[in-house]
Amino acid sequence: MREYLNVLKICLKLLARSAIGCLMLNFKHYYLAHHYTVMSTRSAEPASIDSAQQRVIELFDLLAPTPGLTRSSLEGVSLMRANRPMPRMPVMYEPSIVIVCQGRKRGYLGDQVFQYDAQQYLVLSVPLPFECETEASPEKPFLAISVRVDLTMVAELLMTLNETQGATQNEPVGIYSTPLDPALCNAVQRLVEALASPLDARILAPGVVREICYRVLTGEQGDAIRAALTHQNHFGRIAKALRRIHADYHGELDVDTLAAEAGMSLPVFHARFKAVTATSPMQYVKTTRLHHARLLMVQDGLNAGAAAARVGYESASQFSREFKRLFGLSPVDEVKRMRTVYDPPAPRVLKPVARYVSAV
Repeated sequence: MREYLNVLKICLKLLARSAIGCLMLNFKHYYLAHHYTVMSTRSAEPASIDSAQQRVIELFDLLAPTPGLTRSSLEGVSLMRANRPMPRMPVMYEPSIVIVCQGRKRGYLGDQVFQYDAQQYLVLSVPLPFECETEASPEKPFLAISVRVDLTMVAELLMTLNETQGATQNEPVGIYSTPLDPALCNAVQRLVEALASPLDARILAPGVVREICYRVLTGEQGDAIRAALTHQNHFGRIAKALRRIHADYHGELDVDTLAAEAGMSLPVFHARFKAVTATSPMQYVKTTRLHHARLLMVQDGLNAGAAAARVGYESASQFSREFKRLFGLSPVDEVKRMRTVYDPPAPRVLKPVARYVSAV
């Protein structure tokens, strides 16, 4: 027993000189097995924001001073800000990496709950409609940076990595939150700093975005992004179908065509589609159209009838009913609500390209 006590004394001396508050020791002997907990006598100091995080928060005040989604000078990178709590509401994100710098969000997809805060980042490998709530206040606003997943860049990275793993052992998921590691934190800080300078944003920021995608791709859950690109399994085929929907959501889409293009039988397509998106294929199409219509009304100033026609609805009354069923308000009232919550950006110049929906 004497040698155990000597070890304890040494540990207490080391503990007194360190920031560790608790140390667990496990001694095992032929006839003796004990667990000792050594506690520091100092009171735990409250966690404080480190200088790096404080610098990022200061830069957010410069780059994204108003609530809502602020597009940065770098294509595919947006800054998200909320100055007050946001109740649970429907949103749709494009394939992206969302890294929170302050505050917290919770995402709900079916019966799954995803929390992402300053210790977690969120990855959406496919475009998904889900519900989200935000914790924020004027004193501590929600701040996050969103990096669009560029599948061309991912393909180049995989080729550089000489990716030969093939199909993953487990079926990937479309959305997940993962603990931040120091390397990714450092890259995010450098990205925000680069965005604060027009020259750095043009010269340095693209390389940092590539680094962020690389670190997520080679991280513990990078399989989902790889699967979405390679179409090696059911998940990849569903990802292909989702991209098809977003490219032609305003056109004539039917489940038979989507299943055939995915190379699946109708029953298998239905089952796998719901496993990824927590909804049916045609409900997903409907939700996508409604989110795009809301975007057109809020950001581009279209009225409900024009937005309905733009996204493929033939009946304005049917559009209004389904819009209210999804968002809980009529199109007019929802636009008013969105404009009281966010400061909408100036109307955009519409380009003839397929767009995903983004929301804070």
